[in-house]
Amino acid sequence: MVDVSDKKASFRQARAEGIVRMRPDTLKALLNNKLPKGAVLTAAKLAGIQAAKKTAGLIPLCHQLNLSWVDLEFEAGTDQILIRSIAKTRETTGVEMEALTAVAVAALTIYDMCKAVDKSMTISNVHLIEKTGGKSQHRTEYRPPVGIITLSDSVARGDYEDRSGPILAEGFTKAGCSVRHQIVLPDGSDELVPTLRQWMAEGVELILTTGGTGLGPRDLTIPMIEPLLDYRLRGVEQALHAYGQNKIPTAMLSRLAVGVSDGKIIVCLPGSTGAVKDALNVLIPEIFHAFHMLRGESH
Repeated sequence: MVDVSDKKASFRQARAEGIVRMRPDTLKALLNNKLPKGAVLTAAKLAGIQAAKKTAGLIPLCHQLNLSWVDLEFEAGTDQILIRSIAKTRETTGVEMEALTAVAVAALTIYDMCKAVDKSMTISNVHLIEKTGGKSQHRTEYRPPVGIITLSDSVARGDYEDRSGPILAEGFTKAGCSVRHQIVLPDGSDELVPTLRQWMAEGVELILTTGGTGLGPRDLTIPMIEPLLDYRLRGVEQALHAYGQNKIPTAMLSRLAVGVSDGKIIVCLPGSTGAVKDALNVLIPEIFHAFHMLRGESH
């Protein structure tokens, strides 16, 4: 199975379709409930719903999802029945397999209940119509230039290797961003604010710092950067805190900050590798949409 432990739970929906073809006289008997096995479409709908709920047990590597809604509808033609399904959930992975399974099993049920009178039936064109939710729901083409600063006395001295900065750089590079700058500074460095101003003047639009957000006397990142911010992005801060606290209760003690300075976004993150990995899951791709909003484009 794919590990989705670090993904955010969100509303997800999928729709699928499929077709069962049969002789016109078979279809007429089906619609008039004249077939030996009874009400075909009622049985097919229940079978499809039940199958969607059991998808993880039918397909070995599917995740077990808590479905919030499954439904099927049928549209009769002259010699076919079009099956449509919809599945919804609030989970960490998509629900398309459940929608497809619902259609497939509903089609098989129709076939089974009609096969005694029609050997010519075929099942075809079972396919996904759409899926919404998750990261694909928030895609935007724009990718801002990025700068990354690691703040740590021990890393700056060479006692420890910088691990958090490279994680951020790799994550945003994979997302399609150009990481223009990446440096290490001591905690409370006098170079921090001038570096931020210089990068922003050069066109770096998203700057991330990691480290210096705890409660110790050398955790100076937030008080040094706060005066630069025109306003805070409280929603982003809350999302970062909530995600981290769901995994590690002590995450509530980190003084992370996110804000806008002269049309650029500055994100101050804790220094741990776990915190920056969590931040990548929260920020990408939603944070990219913020740059459209800053330009006055669509919300």
